[in-house]
Amino acid sequence: MIITRSPLRISLGGGGTDLPSYYRQHGGFVVSAAINRYVYITIHQAFRPYIMLKYSKLEEVESVDQIVHPIIREALKRLQIPGPHLEIVSISDIPAGTGLGSSGSFTTALLRALHTLKNDFVPPQELAEEACEIEIGRLAAPIGKQDQYIAACGGITCFQFLPDERVTVEPLKMSPEALANLEDNLLLFFTGYTRSASDLLHDQDARTRHNDSEMLANLHFVKQLGMESRDALQAGDLRRFAELMHCHWLRKKNRSPGMSNPEIDELYELGRKNGALGGKLIGAGGGGFLLFYAENKTQLRRALREAGLREVRVQFDFAGTSVLANS
Repeated sequence: MIITRSPLRISLGGGGTDLPSYYRQHGGFVVSAAINRYVYITIHQAFRPYIMLKYSKLEEVESVDQIVHPIIREALKRLQIPGPHLEIVSISDIPAGTGLGSSGSFTTALLRALHTLKNDFVPPQELAEEACEIEIGRLAAPIGKQDQYIAACGGITCFQFLPDERVTVEPLKMSPEALANLEDNLLLFFTGYTRSASDLLHDQDARTRHNDSEMLANLHFVKQLGMESRDALQAGDLRRFAELMHCHWLRKKNRSPGMSNPEIDELYELGRKNGALGGKLIGAGGGGFLLFYAENKTQLRRALREAGLREVRVQFDFAGTSVLANS
């Protein structure tokens, strides 16, 4: 039995500039942090001559081509694992559609497990690129590369997405004190809304491909905010980072229709009135998790708890995609 896990993530700056439609022309930059909430994959050599898949649905098929789940099907094809006698199970600490990059985490965990099955070791960056090739290349998903790279690499990491498809990976350099304060002062709350990011990302992708001046100006500005966020974090200026988060959210809301809604706006303002120095909605928008930076955490927690929001307490993960068991 093989068990792997990949961390989910929170984006700290530059999100949206990692889509190919943008970075292939202008280059992208993202600061992202892996958190200690995970997607797990278990692979077991089954007794029966079938491929058994257990995720949010159940599949039992005789061949890879019959698999409905697109990522599992394409991963098995890419690694030339024909089955049968194979059981693959996926579970997650937090469900999909909540803005924490679960698809990229799922794909990297699956690929790590399949490579382990073949007794192959693949370095984190190669694993991330393989996941991107499946999701973006083979399946043409309108997504960026951030999720796969931060899941594979872990930590708090700066990624440059270059027009020639190269990706530079640089761990953020923070003092231990600043790192501890950042981890302590970031609070994550579930809005109660789940959504598919596809519609929002399709809109951004299409407008970027057609050189929509408003969209490009928005993404240029967000990329600059990402770089300024990196500088503030490395300098230990966490209040400046919180200001940049707020600025990022104001700009992000204008990027596409459906990015926010009156309920989310009201919850965000409630957080700002109760101690949050900055914050934003994580992921493509429309639902998922609100991330706040707050020094007065007790007041913020009380206000959002009374508003019906559930907090998910997190720490940073520095291991990236890992093998937990191989027996």
